[in-house]
Amino acid sequence: MKKQDSNAKVKIIPLGGLEQIGMNITAFEFEDSIIVVDCGLAFPTDDMLGIDLVIPDVSYLKQNIDKVKGFVITHGHEDHIGALPYILKEINVPVYGTKLTIGLIDNKLKEHNLLKNTKRKVIKHGQSINLGCFRIEFIKTNHSIADASALAIFSPAGVIIHTGDFKIDYTPVFGEIADLERFAELGKKGVLALLCDSTNAIRPGFTPSEKTVGKAFDNIFADHKNNRIIVATFASNVDRVQQVINSAAKYGRKVVVEGRSMVNVIGTASELGYISIPEGTLIDIDQLKNYPDEQTVLITTGSQGESMAALSRMASSTHKKVSIKPNDVIILSSNPIPGNEKAVSKVVNELSMKGAEVICEDTHVSGHACQEEIKLMYALVRPKYSIPVHGEYRHLMAQKSLVQAMGMPKENIIIMSSGDVVEVGQESCKIVDHVQSGAILVDGLGVGDVGNIVLRDRQNLAQNGIIVVVLTLEKFSNQLLAGPDIVSRGFVYVRESEDLMEEARRIVSDAVQDCLDRKINDWGKIKNIIRDSLSDFLWKRMKRNPMILPIIMEV
Repeated sequence: MKKQDSNAKVKIIPLGGLEQIGMNITAFEFEDSIIVVDCGLAFPTDDMLGIDLVIPDVSYLKQNIDKVKGFVITHGHEDHIGALPYILKEINVPVYGTKLTIGLIDNKLKEHNLLKNTKRKVIKHGQSINLGCFRIEFIKTNHSIADASALAIFSPAGVIIHTGDFKIDYTPVFGEIADLERFAELGKKGVLALLCDSTNAIRPGFTPSEKTVGKAFDNIFADHKNNRIIVATFASNVDRVQQVINSAAKYGRKVVVEGRSMVNVIGTASELGYISIPEGTLIDIDQLKNYPDEQTVLITTGSQGESMAALSRMASSTHKKVSIKPNDVIILSSNPIPGNEKAVSKVVNELSMKGAEVICEDTHVSGHACQEEIKLMYALVRPKYSIPVHGEYRHLMAQKSLVQAMGMPKENIIIMSSGDVVEVGQESCKIVDHVQSGAILVDGLGVGDVGNIVLRDRQNLAQNGIIVVVLTLEKFSNQLLAGPDIVSRGFVYVRESEDLMEEARRIVSDAVQDCLDRKINDWGKIKNIIRDSLSDFLWKRMKRNPMILPIIMEV
């Protein structure tokens, strides 16, 4: 760990997590040391057909692999740990995090058979680790998952604080309140830059305490003593699950946890002591039939309307073990993530049609700081430079105006984009360069093999369908022996469009005959001529552009 040097400059390089919510990953570099904070995934947007998840492009880290000292993880949410199993295959360096965070990472590594060859180290709040010329201290914060941390990064250029995802909860469900005095101590000594969570920077006021949700649950349980209750929430929100279990125990109900990710997280949390479940409260889903409805509660995934999650399967009657009954009460304990509103309202409608009552008011609080808590963080830390992170552009700008209102000169607030290289030192903080960054698409077992061109083809196929033209030519004389036959998928229903198909066949026949008469032997050329003539014809007749694949066989 080098002494502080007034001319030293640290590079901050976000490789993801800006312009969007999710895929958080930021590199900090000084001379021959790079540390990476978080390594998250994002979920695909609607136009990414068939893509399962999106991970960051880490070419920059691969090119500088000798400098990379380790991954330092702030907390165990997917958008901060989800890409680790994919990235560790290429950048095998140690991973540091708190107990629950490492527990959840271990689950992932186990699935990908990476446990043996990945070094993992559990760090307690208040502890520091030395990586290259950086010292990193873990500071306790509150969030919608236990064991969340902010990081104080001690570098030769000064102290940089990264809040991770945070809120300030004075009455957390599990554990202590955030270590505000440590932020204040660091602020007194002098902080060079603050990278602060912006997710809720457009929301005024304070984020309510997680405990308020517990009260809401209690009231709902009291009002619905004769109904079965189903609660849908994020798998990772351990405190939320704890509160459902508290209410269930209080009203003498048995609890079933359903949904693969939920079962995994709750299993890990209870092994590590982050959730306490009274003896005999949890039952297996197969035992549901042994209890009357009003004595059971289901906690399930799918609060975001994801089509494969347990709640959506129940809503669409495709769940093997649970079917929704008219007497059910369903609590949606989460806000729709921007972009998921349609999917969520679809599920709510399906549940309502089955006669169930759906409750979504007051059953959720955010895990992110609203404006007043962001201001409190700045008031405690008093950084020289502000670098808003975690959010879409509008969230970053909202934080910028908050910090300006608190008196920071606007040239000291840096709005970064993914891939920017920000150089920060005692005298200046500015964007000096740009490195390769972006999204790598994961489809099934293929990582990165689906790129823009394949996606464009998928969109084209989805919108316009495909037509395959098959014909057979004789080897030397290039005589047309069979065909052309036309097969179409997703273009028109062939049985009802026989005339159109017949006409299309004639057009292709003429085009091929024309080629052969003109002694064109180059198949590539023949294919192009078929494609062009058929495409012209279909556009004139139908105003549609299907993908056309000519196939020529030779005998």
